[in-house]
Amino acid sequence: MGLEKVKHIVLVLSGKGGVGKSSVTTQLALSLTLAGHSVGILDVDLTGPSIPRMLSIEASKVTQVPGGWAPVTVHEADPEKGVGSLHAMSLGFLLPKRGDAVVWRGPKKTAMIRQFLKDVLWDETEYLLIDTPPGTSDEHISLAESLQKDARPGQVAGAVVVTTPQAVATADVRKELNFCVKTGIRVLGVVENMSGFVCPHCSECTDIFGSGGGRSMAEEFRVPFLGSVPIDTQFIALVEEGKRPFYPVGTVVNGRDISTAPSESGEKQDSKDDGTLVDKYRDCSLFHIFAGITTQVGEKIAGIENT
Repeated sequence: MGLEKVKHIVLVLSGKGGVGKSSVTTQLALSLTLAGHSVGILDVDLTGPSIPRMLSIEASKVTQVPGGWAPVTVHEADPEKGVGSLHAMSLGFLLPKRGDAVVWRGPKKTAMIRQFLKDVLWDETEYLLIDTPPGTSDEHISLAESLQKDARPGQVAGAVVVTTPQAVATADVRKELNFCVKTGIRVLGVVENMSGFVCPHCSECTDIFGSGGGRSMAEEFRVPFLGSVPIDTQFIALVEEGKRPFYPVGTVVNGRDISTAPSESGEKQDSKDDGTLVDKYRDCSLFHIFAGITTQVGEKIAGIENT
């Protein structure tokens, strides 16, 4: 099985589409690598694979190796900087064109997911994050059944559930939490995404989707609440255009002043330099938030191992 060298498997789930699940998966992965961990991302959203674009590696192709497929390298480990490696696998790497539609019935989706779990040969990987489609459909059932059958005891650490604050989203995400209960998947915690928008001009934070819905839902189901993540246009520019985040003086996110230090010349720093995605992400306001979220996830997994 291709998961033999994987230590912890973490599913990223949501019952609602459009809540930023792939964005959360990407930032969990980047934060974990910046903490020195080796990380993999397996994208099983077969009809809407967005991980290749989020990681700025859309042009990459999967390499066939003896016994299966080698995942695509996002960046190698850099021990001097304390950065772990990051690799990814997605159906998006196998499509001839980026815009090609995947029109598959349930059995073919099930077969593809089983092939991903069996034939993608991960090297030594501390955390494998599995980005799933919204809902509780064939992909989720196939994934849960395959992991229950083939994963080592304790290898599936649990799930991070993503929602947005408004009631229409939390109503659907509640179904995902019930799915976890029925399939025996431990919930590591809930992330409330798109919780507020910080204006890049005046630094005022506006709760355009409300706030607190994710926390209330977590309390209702008695699962951990990992944190609130605001909308940051700088992160969007980073993944879409490769621009390094830059914040004017006075920008405050979640109570933290994240203003970008001026260059020696006093001019705005070059927003599109040659740094890697993980290097530029250090300058993103959301990095500080996800550093805290990944610390909590790691502590909860360590606590599970010690029980």
